[in-house]
Amino acid sequence: MRATGQWKAFIGAAAIALSLAAFGAAASAQPAAGVVRVGTDVDAQSLDPRLQRETTGYRVINLVYSGLVQLDAQLNPVADLAERWENPDPRTWIFHLRRNAKFHDGRPVTAADVVFTYRTILDPALNARFRSLYTPIDAIEASDDFTVRIRLKEPYAPLLSYLDLGIVPKHLVDGGRDLNTQPVGSGPFRFVRWDRGSRIVLEANPDYFGGRPRVNGIEFVVVADNTARAQALEAGDLQIIQSPLSPRDIQRLDRNQRFVHAALPGLGVTYLNFNARNENLADPRMRRALAMLVDQNTIVNQIYEGTDQVAGSVLIPSLAWAFDASVRQPGFDVNAAKALFTEMGWRPGADGILARNGRRLQVTLSTHSEDPSRVQSVEFIQNVMRQAGVDVRVQVTDWPPFNTGVQQGRHEVALLGWLLLVDPDRLLYAQLHSQGSLNWGGYNNPQVDQALERGRSALNQADRAAAYRDAARILAQEVPYYIISYQGFHVFTARTLEGFRPDPRGYLRSLAAN
Repeated sequence: MRATGQWKAFIGAAAIALSLAAFGAAASAQPAAGVVRVGTDVDAQSLDPRLQRETTGYRVINLVYSGLVQLDAQLNPVADLAERWENPDPRTWIFHLRRNAKFHDGRPVTAADVVFTYRTILDPALNARFRSLYTPIDAIEASDDFTVRIRLKEPYAPLLSYLDLGIVPKHLVDGGRDLNTQPVGSGPFRFVRWDRGSRIVLEANPDYFGGRPRVNGIEFVVVADNTARAQALEAGDLQIIQSPLSPRDIQRLDRNQRFVHAALPGLGVTYLNFNARNENLADPRMRRALAMLVDQNTIVNQIYEGTDQVAGSVLIPSLAWAFDASVRQPGFDVNAAKALFTEMGWRPGADGILARNGRRLQVTLSTHSEDPSRVQSVEFIQNVMRQAGVDVRVQVTDWPPFNTGVQQGRHEVALLGWLLLVDPDRLLYAQLHSQGSLNWGGYNNPQVDQALERGRSALNQADRAAAYRDAARILAQEVPYYIISYQGFHVFTARTLEGFRPDPRGYLRSLAAN
């Protein structure tokens, strides 16, 4: 039974109080001098770069490990372990490694480690979540200790954008080291400890090839409740918090002169993932009808209070070279939705719920409890859909079981988000190609497959943009994803924190400056 009214408000206040109490207990020991505390909404699931799964993991891994390249705040590849690279033909890349990079155990980083990292991520046995980003690689080999050659099956335009993958130490993995919980990289910070559900502690790496970071360490502190996290910043227990944040907290913190507020164009979307394997949802007309019952304007402008932008399609404006505002998914239209239900043979019963062949139209809408705006959104969508005759059940759980259920395809309609969308391929290929490793909803359209393959292999940006627009037009009609909003990205930092530069991915590499 769901709480309502004053009782719901009481439960919410109690939850915040409990979260703050738990945080206070965890934060009772003051941080060492020069240690930056970062509030995060969810705990990591893995600290192995090949198996990273959520935002906290990405951000920790980006500090502990180095990749062949890094992406700067404008998403341009810049030198990291690779000092320089060559592209002698469309299917060959040669990377020349720096010779002064060491893993945190003191061993040098060599081409053998790079080859090992990519060969293992390509091995289906590892079950790497982002394996499909690297399947265009035909061969990767070490020409010598500090030279890596990558041979592609075909030209692959997004490759450099994905080569920021952290390089793992072959000798330690071969020796049985579990990088999921005991990471060892060559990045600017070294892993100290991980208190599950509470914090991840890093310390400055004095032997970092870029020079020892100016800050002594970074602590990622898990505070699941958005408002509790904002209050922890106000109390001085945290120095950095980032999206997701509750709209009213954003407005309040923005007025506080003790904090610096950066509002950046996001590289993420909030969306509904339709499970096309589900009997009811397999018909694109049903997905379209349900999408027409999603009042984006109310969700974005009232629930999120304008911190995001109403979305039009799977093409995001932050990637302007591929964006096309004329590509439009269905808009909010209750009458058009009802007409589609009728076309499919669904008729309202005595209680107003649609039925066909004696079976009621029932849908389960799920999300995770850590983001109250998402919880409020699914409850609002439930209300609108029920008024239109759909028996919608809402299922809210905390992040780990929700995330696992979606990845195993056990959801029907799930509200969640994608971040780190540094290329259109990052949102579309793995998620919506029929063979994509992140295609949790089982969507399958050969025309979309072909367009996404063209987008990967085209040799110039205009051809790539045309391919993604072709795919987006089909997706706007068949709606395996319904993009509710283009996420804005908000960062608040204590004004006393020096040298930090916000990044639209939420990365903290600027803290590595010396």
